[in-house]
Amino acid sequence: MESTSSPSSNGNGNNGHCSSYDIIRWFDDVSENAGKVQTGTLRRILELNCGVEYLKKWLGDIKIQEMDACALESLYTSLVPLASHADLDPYIQRIADGDTTPLLTQQPIATLSLSSGTTEGRQKYVPFTRHSSQTTLQIFSLAAAYRSRVYPIKEGGKILELIYSSKQFKTKGGLTVGTATTHYYASEEFKIKQEKTKSFTCSPPEVISGGDYKQTTYCHLLLGLFFYDQVEFITSTFAYSIVQAFISFEELWKEICDDIREGSLSSRITLPKMRKAVLDIISPSPCLASRIEDNCKKLENLDWLGLIPKLWPNAKYVYSIMTGSMQPYLRKLRHYACGLALVSADYGSTESWIGVNVDPSLPPENVTFAVVPTFSYFEFMPLYRQNKDFSSAIDDFIEDEPVPLSKVKLGQEYEIVLTTFTGLYRYRLGDVVEVAGFHKGTPKLNFICRRKLILTVNIDKNTEKDLQLVVERGSQLLSKTRAELVDFTSHADVGNQPGHYIIYWEIKGEVEEGVLGECCREMDESFVDHGYVVSRKAHSIGPLELCIVERGTFKKILDHFIGNGAALSQFKTPRCTSNQVLLRILNVCTIKRFHSTAYG
Repeated sequence: MESTSSPSSNGNGNNGHCSSYDIIRWFDDVSENAGKVQTGTLRRILELNCGVEYLKKWLGDIKIQEMDACALESLYTSLVPLASHADLDPYIQRIADGDTTPLLTQQPIATLSLSSGTTEGRQKYVPFTRHSSQTTLQIFSLAAAYRSRVYPIKEGGKILELIYSSKQFKTKGGLTVGTATTHYYASEEFKIKQEKTKSFTCSPPEVISGGDYKQTTYCHLLLGLFFYDQVEFITSTFAYSIVQAFISFEELWKEICDDIREGSLSSRITLPKMRKAVLDIISPSPCLASRIEDNCKKLENLDWLGLIPKLWPNAKYVYSIMTGSMQPYLRKLRHYACGLALVSADYGSTESWIGVNVDPSLPPENVTFAVVPTFSYFEFMPLYRQNKDFSSAIDDFIEDEPVPLSKVKLGQEYEIVLTTFTGLYRYRLGDVVEVAGFHKGTPKLNFICRRKLILTVNIDKNTEKDLQLVVERGSQLLSKTRAELVDFTSHADVGNQPGHYIIYWEIKGEVEEGVLGECCREMDESFVDHGYVVSRKAHSIGPLELCIVERGTFKKILDHFIGNGAALSQFKTPRCTSNQVLLRILNVCTIKRFHSTAYG
């Protein structure tokens, strides 16, 4: 039970070397013995990396091979301290600069992943190894096995995969840097998967790796429609990417129809390899173009309600990460899907994959993730709220000593602590989760929030989840109109006194100013954090400000992140920002401002 490998699969739900039954049986076995598997996983990590500079600092010359697994676990957690990224960053920077001595791993690290940068405000380097690609392939195979039990798909069908690589670059020491998804798409594991399933993905590698997300999106949509009757499901890493693709389609559909009719390719596709690859696939199809055109004319009159099942009638579901910061996009995604199942993808981070969705029939809001005990060694730091009636923010948590996976309790909230095969040791991930149940002997986690404070002026403390609930309450008033909230972010303005919250909205449609004023007041009154309520009543925090930005503002923010090395498949709108470039974009694009009349 100490192996980190799983039965192989082609990752699409069809039979590969092993059946879905074999893959699920493997996971049931490691889940049943999750505690023992975890001690074995830790032992393997330490055996592979014993003697590296970071571990030697804490463990000295301990003979790991001679120790019992349980004793080793106890020794490790007592001697090696909890770490943040700041603690490990000096080692990672030395690696990036070309230091080849064993600092974090015995195996040389030739590749570094970039985190999205939307949570901490800056992108971080994270070691990426072959193990990262292998676990990605494993979790894709495992998740596909569970989905195929609920939503069986046809042998030889296709997937419309809205996936994107970003540009890679080299560090001073010659290491390749890019997003984790980009590294996976460049890996041998992905190439093998593509080779086995070349009839399964609509887009060829030249489209996925094009590096220009606008051109890639156009080609994904074109090829997805060219194979419309063969598409079994639609997927992307994040729900945001799917919504963005279909918002683009609302503007591009006539051009796409022309290309399908003529078997040609728009002049907007300028990348030679991408053009050739797409033109090698498509051929003139006037009947198909007319069919799509007729459907799109009807869909336009329905505000594109049911776009997905109308254009891809054989699609069984939409599959993507839909939890956490992706929840605000569910409303729009449901509008496009119109009853088609939305299946939430699995739980992971740049640092490690964590859990698989074993209940794909559940709505995204209710999904939990069963921890895969072979991927990393997981610890769980118990968190106790000082005041359950108010905020979920970091300063309202009392921490206890981390416990192993086998000791977690139902209903308890924890922060996840990781020890990975890629050189992260007792690494505080910053994610708050709740144990919602168990799959055999492994916990099923409900993602709660990121621990990082995102809105604070003085004693007030509000997280991303707090903000999401507030915006949801305020935007419900838009339902009285034909308008909808496209996207949002926020900023705690402490440059002016008294400090106050600013929430930026991009809206589609016309809304009377009186309604927007009510939205502003409703949001101000919806913050339940005790510090915020008290401060507002005492006027030590000023009235909430709602700024309406012009259409396309959040596209400009996306373009800024893409221009700085992020990939569309990894992008998450920052829910709070102090980034001066982004604030300049938001403020220049603000067309209306409202101030709350609450607590007056």
